[in-house]
Amino acid sequence: MPRCRLAFALCVLCGVASAAEPRARNLGIPFDGTPGPLNAITDVAGVTVGQVTLIEDLPNGHKVRTGVTAILPRGHDSFDIPTFGASFALNGNGEMTGTAWLEESGELEGPVMLTNTHSVGVVRDAVIAERVRGGGADASGYWWSLPVVAETWDGDLNDINGFHVRPEHAAQALRDAKSGPVAEGNVGGGTGMICHEFKCGIGTASRRVHIGERDYTIGVLVQANYGLRDSLRVAGVPVGKYLRDDRVRSASNPAAADTGSIIIVVATDAPLLPQQLKRIAKRAGMGLARMGSYAGNGSGDIFVAFSTANAQALHDTPLQQASFIGNDHVDPLFEATAQAAEESIVNAMIAARDMQGDGGHYAKAISHAELIALLKRFGRYEPPH
Repeated sequence: MPRCRLAFALCVLCGVASAAEPRARNLGIPFDGTPGPLNAITDVAGVTVGQVTLIEDLPNGHKVRTGVTAILPRGHDSFDIPTFGASFALNGNGEMTGTAWLEESGELEGPVMLTNTHSVGVVRDAVIAERVRGGGADASGYWWSLPVVAETWDGDLNDINGFHVRPEHAAQALRDAKSGPVAEGNVGGGTGMICHEFKCGIGTASRRVHIGERDYTIGVLVQANYGLRDSLRVAGVPVGKYLRDDRVRSASNPAAADTGSIIIVVATDAPLLPQQLKRIAKRAGMGLARMGSYAGNGSGDIFVAFSTANAQALHDTPLQQASFIGNDHVDPLFEATAQAAEESIVNAMIAARDMQGDGGHYAKAISHAELIALLKRFGRYEPPH
């Protein structure tokens, strides 16, 4: 079987396995707020997610542990109808392309793509190619695109300089994007990622809030690859102070710095303007802080938020009108964003599994049994319903 076909076959197997893994709430980890039916970013109507996972041991001894995750704000209409959006860099030691125009225009045009640091360019170009293949020119008469592609570094476990993510992988993630449950852990762009020195990756969660006479949803998806063990907190419990084994960075170097990254994508169906979405994106950092992160100098902690509301206002017409929630009423959305970001990271950690990677490097998944024991010890265990 050719190598690319083998990689795609493994991608399907990994996705199925991860979708069936237990989630944080199944283990009795308590969280504030009310999740949506799926407790995923896809609880926001119209949002779809596609993932391609590449796992392969090469004949030359290198190991491929990487992939691509695609988030489409309006499903396959995302190339035709933008959303209001905004980005925020809590610490900018990383990359998210397309944000200059996103900040200037207040509109997110197309999908949000996640991959490894050295594959940003190929994924960006692939998104443009899919845009060209998928339809005609825009209203200006040009096939014009500045895709949003974000990265975290998987070079500990993945042969990152082998450049194994190719255009067809990004195209496949876009084509496979769907609603429903989202696979977590060692999948998609999160395949080779590590957080708090545990195996980590992709995670997602959602919250429902009531404002005025209406209900709205906040959905979050993370690609988590940040942090050292000492600072890790789960549900307020200082887990990192007690689970000391298999610290892949700090065990051999007590002075190790936080050199990882995290990308947080926030979706909502609440009608919000770009400057309000900037405020939402900032609140994702509150969820990250709850996990014990301090956004170290070497960490690329970059967030993007978008609203699927106001679709009619985003068609190309001379006069457009949009509705929005008043600033005095957005606090429930701020709180929901922090809550869902925190739970998304924990879900990524819980779903991940041990991984042996390139150069003999490894990352162990967090022990569910040891985590539950600590929750009980600190009075934070909540029996699953």
